[in-house]
Amino acid sequence: MSTIYDVAKLAGVSTATVSRVFNGASVSAPKAEAVRSAVKELNFTPNRVARNLRRRESETIALIIPDVQNPYFTEMVRGVEDVASEAGYSVVLCNSDGRLDKEARYLQVSGWESMAGVIIAPASASTRLDEMLATNRPVVIVDRRTAHDADLVVMDNRAAGAAATEELVAAGFTRIAHIAGPADIDTALERAEGWRAALGASPLDVDENLLRFSTFHVDGGRAAMSELLDLPEPPDAVVAGNNLIGVGAIQLLGERGLTPPTFGVAVIGSLPFSTISPSAVTIVRLAAQEMGSVAARVLIERIAGDERPIQTVVLPHTVQRAAAARD
Repeated sequence: MSTIYDVAKLAGVSTATVSRVFNGASVSAPKAEAVRSAVKELNFTPNRVARNLRRRESETIALIIPDVQNPYFTEMVRGVEDVASEAGYSVVLCNSDGRLDKEARYLQVSGWESMAGVIIAPASASTRLDEMLATNRPVVIVDRRTAHDADLVVMDNRAAGAAATEELVAAGFTRIAHIAGPADIDTALERAEGWRAALGASPLDVDENLLRFSTFHVDGGRAAMSELLDLPEPPDAVVAGNNLIGVGAIQLLGERGLTPPTFGVAVIGSLPFSTISPSAVTIVRLAAQEMGSVAARVLIERIAGDERPIQTVVLPHTVQRAAAARD
């Protein structure tokens, strides 16, 4: 089935121009004719498009994220905004602070304001999207899974957790801890599963005492790292479940006189700010900006009338090894 991007490519125009033609906005006659010809050639049914566009009362997309201060989500926002802007949409950014009540309020306002669609990184598995989905307004879920049947763009979190752990095993560390995010968020659970799987496949033991569920924030990383170092048998390496946990863990290690790469650290995500060289730490990079771009494209296609079955897109990670672990 053709999409608005296929129409734009065939017509030799931007998706924003295609959107303006569908909306009846001012477009030069040659471009409008090129779009109409492409729609006809691709059998991109004008009647279905018109129905969806009439139902859409806004050219605004709501983007709801749990932490606007987290650079991971900032990267994702950039991906959404770039694609949305090109297609002629504005993005309203909503910060839920990971709170279900704030999130529900933003979802309610999105409905009241008749926004064209919603992209949401859920506060938790308990996020409720029933009312929004019942309106047939397009919704794309990003980063975290829920029980709802909607388009989904996520990372391969289990593989990322395993990759981070495998790097530390290969570097020769023998007591590898993991600081995960909250236990009610699937990304944290999946990355912890990857940690367990990688250790289970190695000669090392899986010691559940070395697993800590915390917050996805700097203070969570600091507190959990302190607890781990105070164990009778402390770890000699740690997998940080996200970027901010990594920052907190590294801060605490420095205060205890332990410096990577002597103490092994692998961070899932980026390392947005730190007092040490990033080359001392293994980074399992997540394609946050790509996640936003993909989510925006899926949403815009739904707004334009895409009726394909619900889809799940799983994005891969890449590994940047710590200097000491490089060949």
